[in-house]
Amino acid sequence: MSKAQNPMTGQMSGSMANFVTTTRGGQNVIRAKAFNPKDAKTEAQLKQRGGFKMVAEEYTNLGGITDEGFPEVQDGQSAYSLFMAANLSGAIDKSGTEVVIDYTKLVIANGTLPAVIVTGATIKPEGIEIRYQSNQKIPKVSATDELVAVAKTQLGELLLEKQVRGAESTGTILIEYPGIQVADVKGCYVFVHNADGSKASKSVYVSLIP
Repeated sequence: MSKAQNPMTGQMSGSMANFVTTTRGGQNVIRAKAFNPKDAKTEAQLKQRGGFKMVAEEYTNLGGITDEGFPEVQDGQSAYSLFMAANLSGAIDKSGTEVVIDYTKLVIANGTLPAVIVTGATIKPEGIEIRYQSNQKIPKVSATDELVAVAKTQLGELLLEKQVRGAESTGTILIEYPGIQVADVKGCYVFVHNADGSKASKSVYVSLIP
């Protein structure tokens, strides 16, 4: 900030270009305006902040499932940081007026194991039945792997079912929820982790058929 008292101009006040002029104690005071506000709030920035908050809340809502889904952490990493990195760029839809999560792209697990091959999923009177291939001949696949099926309802309920992959060529897993309908489900996913939980596969979004 600079000060000036000019007998030619007398008292000064007002705004012009990048300067603001006022008079204090009989002196003219000239202040430069800030060129770049520290807390700029453009639409893109607001959407980015909103998306970050939504993904962080999703991590919390999924509870310990994300810890099982992201076990392959390195030094300085955590299941939280891996979940955020996996979803901030891919699962946030900023195309509309409001930021939303695209649950078809949400990743609730990720790792080095082969992903589950889902062959179909159907709504049954007793719940959600998911069919899959066991893929025993694929490297890194074991009959002792644990299959994890997760569904999130529109009400925010978290439905969970686990079972051993098994040695059969195909299998099914049932998420029990009598009377559930396709419209009730916000997202449904399947992934596997090995017997000791140290490795996992990337989660697969499951499309449901009535």
